[in-house]
Amino acid sequence: MSETGKIDIDYVAKLARIALSEEEKAKFSDQLGSILGYVEKLEELDTEGVEATAHPYPMENVWQEDVVSSELPVEGALRNAPKQRQNMIVVPKVVE
Repeated sequence: MSETGKIDIDYVAKLARIALSEEEKAKFSDQLGSILGYVEKLEELDTEGVEATAHPYPMENVWQEDVVSSELPVEGALRNAPKQRQNMIVVPKVVE
């Protein structure tokens, strides 16, 4: 935000590499202003003694063991492939 509290929406659009119409600029400027106002309000909260968390519930041992199991047969792997050739999935060319 600028010193006057107004968002420089042209700068934000340039960073995002998007072109905005004047209507979109007005709309998004108001929306971003509301979001930043809410963040400023949250900064007023006293969080002294509150432990930082990455998840609302304790998470322990969330990874399962890496156990070798039987391989997926080729027929099973290709069962839902839209096209296949020589035991491979055929996809559209995306690189010249």
